[in-house]
Amino acid sequence: MSNKQVVVSDVHKKHSNPVAELVQVACQFDSNITLEEGNKKINAKSIMGIMAFNPTLGMKINIVADGNDETQALEALEEFLAC
Repeated sequence: MSNKQVVVSDVHKKHSNPVAELVQVACQFDSNITLEEGNKKINAKSIMGIMAFNPTLGMKINIVADGNDETQALEALEEFLAC
């Protein structure tokens, strides 16, 4: 299991549909990926979860990945969220 904390940049400027695109990035990996902020924990592969989580500019998110490709998953989600 690996984790990384990132500060969300303005994903709405770089991505036309950031919620759907974030889920697509997460779904490329076999690892279980969770996004955490405070008491909130959601599955990064769930579009409804991401919509409810609503990652916004300046939000500090902990990305947790567990699986055979966890390092690559962390890097990809960090790149997406931090633009």
